[in-house]
Amino acid sequence: MRVVKTAEERKNEILDVAEQLFAEKGFDNASTNDIINRIGIARGTLYHHFASKEEILDAIVDRMTRQSISRAAAIIADKSIPLLQRLSSAVISLNINTGAGVEVFEQIHRPQNALLHQKMQERLMRGVVPLIAKLIEEGNADGTFDSAYPDEAAEMIMTYANVAFDALAGITPEQMERKSRAFICHTERILGAEKGSLDAAIMKIFENNSPLQ
Repeated sequence: MRVVKTAEERKNEILDVAEQLFAEKGFDNASTNDIINRIGIARGTLYHHFASKEEILDAIVDRMTRQSISRAAAIIADKSIPLLQRLSSAVISLNINTGAGVEVFEQIHRPQNALLHQKMQERLMRGVVPLIAKLIEEGNADGTFDSAYPDEAAEMIMTYANVAFDALAGITPEQMERKSRAFICHTERILGAEKGSLDAAIMKIFENNSPLQ
């Protein structure tokens, strides 16, 4: 019996299979025909939802971004976890450079996908800055931080991370260490945190290769 799927179910099925194929074959080598054949749908069904392979990639990036922000929000809301641990865990959860995301990550950093990369960063900023601001407000309340402008502090920190750690190809371990230490130093000053108090939390983020991508 033919299974009738809702538009949202079919759209997610296409994205799921596209993710798998991009991971297996690479974005350039995976075709819309591969997606169609693996799902077993008509060409018109795919093009009803997505006009091109690039549009599928855009939708995958959007979905991954929304999912990562949702994970971060859940971590930040869990007050049974210490504040600084929530900070590091939330940022680590934003990293899409794992599993199928590796190929997506590579694609969005290509020069021809600069607009898509910019869109992803803007989505992350809109979703993440309010979450980090909540943590800063909580830190202000318990004395961990002393920031008069939590929203602006969160925006500054996330913008700094985006710019400083977006393109690290060719960087030496020594340069990365210096960048990391500088980021910790400046973040502590922005937040009015005690010197050295953020070392463990932020270094955990770098150990997981997870500054915002």
